[in-house]
Amino acid sequence: MMPLPVTSPGPPPPPPPPKHPGISAPISLAAPKETDRVLTRKLVETLRPFGVFEEEEELQRRTLILEKLNNLVKEWIREISESKSLPQAVVESVGGKIFTFGSYRLGVHTKGADIDALCVAPRHVDRSDFFTSFYDKLKLHEEVKDLRAVEEAFVPVIKLCFDGIEIDILFARLALQTIPEDLDLRDDSLLKNLDIRCIRSLNGCRVTDEILHLVPNIDNFRLTLRAIKLWAKCHNIYSNILGFLGGVSWAMLVARTCQLYPNAIASTLVRKFFLVFSEWEWPNPVLLKEPEERNLNLPVWDPRVNPSDRYHLMPIITPAYPQQNSTYNVSVSTRMVMVEEFKQGLAITHEILLSRAEWSKLFEAPSFFQKYKHYIVLLASAPTEKQHLEWVGLVESKIRILVGSLEKNEFITLAHVNPQSFPAPKENPDKEEFRTMWVIGLVLKKPENSDVLSIDLTYDIQSFTDTVYRQAINSKMFEMDMKIAAMHLKRKELHQLLPNHELQQKKTQSAEGVTLTALSDDSLDLTADSENSMSVPSPPSTVKTGPVSGSSQGRNSPTLAVMAAPVSSVQVTDVSLPQVYPSDSSGGTPSESVAQTASHPAVSPPPKPTVTRVVSSACLVNHPPRPSGSAAANIANPIVGV
Repeated sequence: MMPLPVTSPGPPPPPPPPKHPGISAPISLAAPKETDRVLTRKLVETLRPFGVFEEEEELQRRTLILEKLNNLVKEWIREISESKSLPQAVVESVGGKIFTFGSYRLGVHTKGADIDALCVAPRHVDRSDFFTSFYDKLKLHEEVKDLRAVEEAFVPVIKLCFDGIEIDILFARLALQTIPEDLDLRDDSLLKNLDIRCIRSLNGCRVTDEILHLVPNIDNFRLTLRAIKLWAKCHNIYSNILGFLGGVSWAMLVARTCQLYPNAIASTLVRKFFLVFSEWEWPNPVLLKEPEERNLNLPVWDPRVNPSDRYHLMPIITPAYPQQNSTYNVSVSTRMVMVEEFKQGLAITHEILLSRAEWSKLFEAPSFFQKYKHYIVLLASAPTEKQHLEWVGLVESKIRILVGSLEKNEFITLAHVNPQSFPAPKENPDKEEFRTMWVIGLVLKKPENSDVLSIDLTYDIQSFTDTVYRQAINSKMFEMDMKIAAMHLKRKELHQLLPNHELQQKKTQSAEGVTLTALSDDSLDLTADSENSMSVPSPPSTVKTGPVSGSSQGRNSPTLAVMAAPVSSVQVTDVSLPQVYPSDSSGGTPSESVAQTASHPAVSPPPKPTVTRVVSSACLVNHPPRPSGSAAANIANPIVGV
């Protein structure tokens, strides 16, 4: 046989590309310099006075409380197992466990913060057991105070105060006979055969654990997140319910920044955070990893499949299956406000890098009450403290609907709600009443070829109040004397409702200027003139929303292209907005679904009401007397009566 020809070996195969966290390669792998370390130490010292770090003694106290709660859960599950006649061997090994999620699990909780917890039980323990026998067991514990169950919530929860620490406990029953100590909740197979409430309850832990798994350096991530959360709270953009971002959304943005700069430390990551998200091309989604397909038939965020997902303005997608958009509440206005804050943060951190400013400048609260020339003040009142807490929670959860409605008006460029609520002065000092108010700053656009701008806001306020009252009535929460009022105030009139320490901040340039005049009993006239104008930074030049479904009654346009507001001046007269009272009978439909966008009203709005009386915006609105007896029966639609 002829020998086979000898072939020289070819070049070795190329090494596999290095693994990196995230869906794309890092922007920079640069290691920190000494100047970065110095700036990071200065950042830590700046954060300390704000209470973002908890003392070791307090951390140990939290750990001890969670151990007690965990032992209580195990004891309760053993008792349930025995009552259901399970074999003794199973009873001894049945397990059960308390998991944590949210800021405590991420390691970024602040002094006095509450703890989000999840009780995981085996398959023979029902949700009804959790809200009966476990609730009763907690009630008997001497260290448990303020115990209350919210079984009908979207994510059912037991709330309590354990030795002075507020704890929210969710419940999930897994399809397992026992719960092992080393259970990893990131395992997708655990979701099989679970009801939707258990899947929702598990979601918080799964998302939190996944975030920690996807960041390259947990310590750098935590310090950066502490700084960004404090910044967001100081700048009034930390509120998921009002259309800004909540804790998990801020955590995901910081985690994505860490992925893009995996070797950077906190001082650099804070600066890069503002760089990345001031330039981000929304609505491109923020993803921490590629979404994975699972054959569990659970709804996931996917704009290719779900038309409603295409209208989300600032999607930040949770990394755990089923992937969801954590920011579906974001509106045109709240996104504009946040992007502008990102840009301001970038400018400040650039000054810090150049030693022209200290870190404290980043955490200075902006002067919201000097920023705008016109404000809408919403007031919610109830006769008792318990009713007031429920009423305020409902009203606050619907304010974003009003903001979305205002945004659709072609002459309103921006409606900026301050996430902070304030106690409102009593109407009658001799009457027991609890009152809370929220403030919305308005930026208005001057019409072309005209010095007069007329906008009727009655429809928008009426739709909002109707939605709130219908939900309260349908959920059987409504009580007599639960009220909502709305009024317009000029900047110089805010002192009549707000404490001086809120208003006495350094003045900033006004965002815009207009004049509001009461034209008639059911309309508002907003007139702009050219006096006392001043130059201000403009919002992004054009932000377009998608088409909005629903009625356009009472509007100039059902869709909106939001433009930068021109600068003008203020010369304002007194106006009032409608005040609405509900009927004692129910009507309408329940509120919007969880994934509803902020720009869609939850119920069909009522016809425009007749405003019977105009009051000065400089004073609190006096409630007109409610009809009684046969007079009340003659009102065709009390929901829209004023």
